[in-house]
Amino acid sequence: MSPKTVQFRLGLGACVAALFLGFVAIPIWVSSPSNVSNIVLSPTFWPYVLTVLTGLMGIGLLLAARQADTTVAVEHMHSTDGAAWYRLLSLGVIMIITMFALPRLGMVWTTMVVFGITAFLFRTRHPKTALVCAVMIPFLLYLFFAHVAGVAIPQGNFVRLP
Repeated sequence: MSPKTVQFRLGLGACVAALFLGFVAIPIWVSSPSNVSNIVLSPTFWPYVLTVLTGLMGIGLLLAARQADTTVAVEHMHSTDGAAWYRLLSLGVIMIITMFALPRLGMVWTTMVVFGITAFLFRTRHPKTALVCAVMIPFLLYLFFAHVAGVAIPQGNFVRLP
């Protein structure tokens, strides 16, 4: 299957998923009280944001498929099959470790470690950026949800955040 076909199918699937989520799934299955004072705290806000982003990605893939050159070669698809299986197996092990680490370390610390390990497992080209993101994103999300939105974030048995 050509890269153009793959992009087209993924784009079409993303657009269909966004339409389904936006017009069927979220309105029917996500209940939201009408008296929410801040729109960001509404249970439907973030699902709609993700739906719009999914739709935009789908449109981007459709446009890329339209402009893609059909002569693009897939260089090392078969030469990296062993590495692909190794990475898949490693992700499975990371998921199992995450399951056991969550109650002990808490969500914030566990996601920091898992994000960092996964970034280096896939040999990121930007290790410093990955390390900063591994620390900052979970911590900033914790600050938002715990201190702005008032949502309790699971804390670990060993380490607790303020």
